[in-house]
Amino acid sequence: MTKLRKTWVYSPQKPPAPKVPASVKAEAEQKARQLIETTLIPQYIKPAPKDYGFNYLVDIYTKWYRHYFYFCAKYCSPDPNALSPDFETKFARLEYVGENRFNLSFMRHTGEWIEVYPNLSFDECLTAIKVDPFFRP
Repeated sequence: MTKLRKTWVYSPQKPPAPKVPASVKAEAEQKARQLIETTLIPQYIKPAPKDYGFNYLVDIYTKWYRHYFYFCAKYCSPDPNALSPDFETKFARLEYVGENRFNLSFMRHTGEWIEVYPNLSFDECLTAIKVDPFFRP
């Protein structure tokens, strides 16, 4: 039987995440709301189907959590056996990295965030969310 040898490995701590200024938060919320109202809602939210047993999209919105800015979708579950009448999913994540720059990620079907665009301006992130098929609610 082979005996495993234990060793110490240097594992430095990650630097703390930068604090998001209030002006960046306000500007991001305003621009994201404009994108949602002019593009995403008309494109993805349709009237509720009648006698439909599957989930359907009812709302798209944003929210901040620490230094992350999320685009979220709310779905309705009309099936009487559903665990919940509605649920939320996040489909895009912007991570603030400092100096008005963001890393843009999408949620993979496995529940893992995949970063596809590092170090973009907020306007570049919104353009990617608008045109890239990774960022569909």
